[in-house]
Amino acid sequence: MKPAQILVLYYSRNGSVRNLARMVARGADSVPGAQACLRTVAPVSTVCEAVAPAVPDNGAPYVTLADLESCAALALGSPTRFGNMAAPLKYFLDGTGTQWHAGTLAGKPAAVFTSTASMHGGQESTLLSMMLPLLHHGMLVLGLPYTEPALNATQGGGTPYGASHVAGALGDPSLSEDEATLALALGRRLAQFAVRLSA
Repeated sequence: MKPAQILVLYYSRNGSVRNLARMVARGADSVPGAQACLRTVAPVSTVCEAVAPAVPDNGAPYVTLADLESCAALALGSPTRFGNMAAPLKYFLDGTGTQWHAGTLAGKPAAVFTSTASMHGGQESTLLSMMLPLLHHGMLVLGLPYTEPALNATQGGGTPYGASHVAGALGDPSLSEDEATLALALGRRLAQFAVRLSA
């Protein structure tokens, strides 16, 4: 039987969200019957003629609408931009009207993750902003339950709304032990639900 494809889709500017995405993917891959697929979105340019290369210079390949159609679950990640998701991710989601109309993502599980520079930099509002289009698509949005011990222990990122990271004023992309544990747990939980629903 074909493994349930867990699409881990993110935008990362300085590496923090990319590191979270990798941990979410690792958590998903740890579930029998699931397989993570890392994808990113192209940056948005203020120059109308600018185009991104077909393949990024580094990191995950760019996402396609076919990736959405074939996934069994979606994990969505973005840095915080004034308490909201970053424009490149929003730009991609704004182009999924056809998939919304067709119900492509309806009934599939989803989760979200983010990174901020400060403890009170809008993590939870950013996670909530990413949930809104997923709810419009009819997805089943999952969070992190307090049965995860790291959720109570963390001195950095980690919320019941999704995995997160506090990069600090210097933008350190290194995850703390609790942040990494919670990102793994989020990916694992998402994949477990996807495998159950696929069965």
